[in-house]
Amino acid sequence: MDEALEKRILIILGVLTVIFFLGTLKSCSTASRMKAARDKEMVQRLDTEEKMNKFTQEKNVLEEKTKAAEKALQEEQAANQATRKALVQEQLVGQSLKEELAKVTKLKEALEEDLKEALTNKKKAQKK
Repeated sequence: MDEALEKRILIILGVLTVIFFLGTLKSCSTASRMKAARDKEMVQRLDTEEKMNKFTQEKNVLEEKTKAAEKALQEEQAANQATRKALVQEQLVGQSLKEELAKVTKLKEALEEDLKEALTNKKKAQKK
């Protein structure tokens, strides 16, 4: 019986060895698949992070350009306002000059009339 017992023990140990060997192979296979999935996920994360950094940089550049454009726009608006004020002042000056010219013209006409009358009166006085 010792021999039969030894054979049974050897068969049981062989079966257990095969079971543990297959379990080890399956564990290694699963670990390999998990590592591949983890590496794939890491690559995706890195790609996503690179894209996000690129978009962030582009956003910052566009924000800077927008700020510069807004500043230039404000400067142009200020220059435009100054030009409008100068134009209004020149129009007012032009209008007041026209009014002065009209007054001077009326005064000139009045003086010419007075001069004509004076000359006419002088000629009449000399004829008498």
